[in-house]
Amino acid sequence: MSSQYASAVEADAGSLPVTEAGPLFRLGSASPSIDSDAWIAPTATVIGDVTIGAGSGVWFGCILRGDVNSIRIGARSNIQDGTIIHVDPGEMSVTIGDDVTIGHACVIHGCKLETGAFVGMSSTVLNGCVIEGGGVLGAGSLLTSGKLIKTGELWMGAPARFVRMLSGDEVAEFAGTARHYVRNAGRFRGELADVVRI
Repeated sequence: MSSQYASAVEADAGSLPVTEAGPLFRLGSASPSIDSDAWIAPTATVIGDVTIGAGSGVWFGCILRGDVNSIRIGARSNIQDGTIIHVDPGEMSVTIGDDVTIGHACVIHGCKLETGAFVGMSSTVLNGCVIEGGGVLGAGSLLTSGKLIKTGELWMGAPARFVRMLSGDEVAEFAGTARHYVRNAGRFRGELADVVRI
């Protein structure tokens, strides 16, 4: 047992602080660019041409693979546990604006999620799609290639279809999720610790 490891165990019996983000990989000349205020979970994987803005969080088990195109994530957006983000060549990069929420176990592929967009858990967004700010894709939905969800619209289903317009209160509630995840990422940055079995 190293002296640093032993000291940490003695200082806080049973736990060690988690100080490193998950695996970050350069692919050829393309390396991830991650703002110092972003939080990357220890089990998330970020590969290649990926940029992540201030206050954004990439949660446990996510894979962001910027191999044949770029992935751009703005500020204060949250990519929740188990989500996969990938790209295709040409115009099929991924652009995610500020204050975007992507729920657990989503697939985001070659599309654009504008500032304030919301993607419910276990949903898939395919190549060429756009979700405008304040647009919502409900949980468990499949947004097929090239579709547009406009501001204030709720789409659901597989394939997803327009369901109705959201009320102002609903739009505000969805927007609050991004703010919650910024706070939660701050908590995990400060409190997450490895459990040491002695």
